[in-house]
Amino acid sequence: MRIIWRLFGLLKSYWKWVVLSYFLLILSTGFQLLVPDFLRRAIDFGVPRDPVTRQFTVQTSLLIYWGAGIVIVSLLRAVTAFGQTYISEFIGQKVAFDLRNRLYDRIQRLSFAFHDKAQTGQLMSRATQDVEAVRFFVAMGFMRTIYIATMFFGILGILVSMNWSLALVTLICLPPVAFVAVKMGTKLRPIWMRIQQEMALMTIVLQENLSGVRVVKAFSRAKRESDKFDVEVRKLYDDGLASARIQAFAGPMMTFLFTATSGLILWWGGRELVNGNLTAGQLTQFLFYVTMMIMPIRMLSWMVNLLSRGISSGERIFEILDQQSAVKEKPNATTLTNAKGTVKFDHIYFTYAMNPYESVGNILEDISFEARPGQMIALLGATGSGKTTLVNLIPRFYDVTSGKITIDGVDIRDATLSSLRRNIGMVQQDVFLFSATIRDNIAYGAVDASMDDIIEAAKAAQFHEFVVSMPDGYDTWVGERGITLSGGQRQRLAIARTLLLDPRILILDDSTSSVDTETEFLLQKALRELMKGRTTFVIAQRLQTVKDADLILVLNKGKIAERGLHRQLLQEGRIYPEIYELQLRAQEEALGKGVLP
Repeated sequence: MRIIWRLFGLLKSYWKWVVLSYFLLILSTGFQLLVPDFLRRAIDFGVPRDPVTRQFTVQTSLLIYWGAGIVIVSLLRAVTAFGQTYISEFIGQKVAFDLRNRLYDRIQRLSFAFHDKAQTGQLMSRATQDVEAVRFFVAMGFMRTIYIATMFFGILGILVSMNWSLALVTLICLPPVAFVAVKMGTKLRPIWMRIQQEMALMTIVLQENLSGVRVVKAFSRAKRESDKFDVEVRKLYDDGLASARIQAFAGPMMTFLFTATSGLILWWGGRELVNGNLTAGQLTQFLFYVTMMIMPIRMLSWMVNLLSRGISSGERIFEILDQQSAVKEKPNATTLTNAKGTVKFDHIYFTYAMNPYESVGNILEDISFEARPGQMIALLGATGSGKTTLVNLIPRFYDVTSGKITIDGVDIRDATLSSLRRNIGMVQQDVFLFSATIRDNIAYGAVDASMDDIIEAAKAAQFHEFVVSMPDGYDTWVGERGITLSGGQRQRLAIARTLLLDPRILILDDSTSSVDTETEFLLQKALRELMKGRTTFVIAQRLQTVKDADLILVLNKGKIAERGLHRQLLQEGRIYPEIYELQLRAQEEALGKGVLP
């Protein structure tokens, strides 16, 4: 009931349309209930029986009159039913529209901590399949509930008023019908929960396979991936058949129970007709109403199915909507404007919380240092030492566990997220590009940027010459995830996209790892000019970046093991000389021999 009430709450914004829909539904039902009464009148008055001769006579004018009445009432019912159906679908589409936007907005606002654990396929399934199931439930379930109740109790009231004993015979089938409906709902709900979950798992397999299709082909794993997909589809197939089997049994069974009662009605109604308690028209009217009562009974099985699916889907949707971001903006947060770029880490500790009761231990431990405008801070360390995590704390992709990070003396938790991130430009290690033009991708964070600004950013990133060499230049279409560009081209585009923001703080997460040494040399030259007056954090494996750094931080198991300048660390350090020997000496020797620019 908690889920049902929350789903019902989605209609609050459209209560006027709901009222209009119910009004039209009641009118439509009322017109429908008039037809059997008009039919009775047509039989009893249009074809009366002489009480003396017991012969039937035809009153043509009355037959035409009541026949025309049936046509008019049917037309009115058709018009009101059309309006009700259209408005119900309008409400359902509006609710689906709102739900999809709320889901998308919630997913966008959740921190990295949520997305580290969430599966893309699961989120896609909830925003598509589950929302669609809720739409059906709202449009058909909520709206049709009144119809079923009005039809059933309206007809029941008419039957009782016509002949209570015959109405009692009709009610014999109700207990078994109710039992079948309840039993069906009990069985269907867990099945539909599994079906929705299996759809999500199938989407995950499909999404991963399509994203990694080149890896699949490279390792000749197409058969294995097909088998994996077949397993998920077969589960969905089996549960879909189980659901269909229950519905295929329950619907006809309820109809049979109600239709079988017609035999009893004919037997008892015939006795009442002979005894003079019913006219031929009334018996016909009674049977017509009983036939009409079958429709809401059949719809009851359909409604139970919609209810089961709607509750299961609603539960999955609300699970996302109820998620709280680990990174929250304070109600009185201030706007960070005209930042100079002094960044200070003050005894920072950070841990990934797997759930409220469990964590994976400290990823960063007692990190303290200060970066001033114009300085370049180089971060080195083995994989998993915490380099990327450290820079992800600056724009609050995660929040520190303890300690604080300040920009120009302001705790970043006291600033609005949008103003904080406007002052930070970031080129991440995993470059993501959208299916759009090169120009759109460069201007992604500055949509109002002029073409001249876009070109200047591309030139600074050593990307312009490549772009103009393309037939469509800056209007060249970039494939999904930038698949039509090489790794180095994607990184240069990402650098141009960041530089166009003109941020006071730059974060380059191994941003030159996929470019050749000549391009890196040109990039470093351009970046040195652009870094003037800016605070820059660089995660790099290249010698030139390290040698130019104003401060080198060597991380080891989440701690700052060593800090200083290149030559100082070579002489005094313990870990840094090892990194130098493994990663940097070969580059320095190549530079000395003139092999590298």
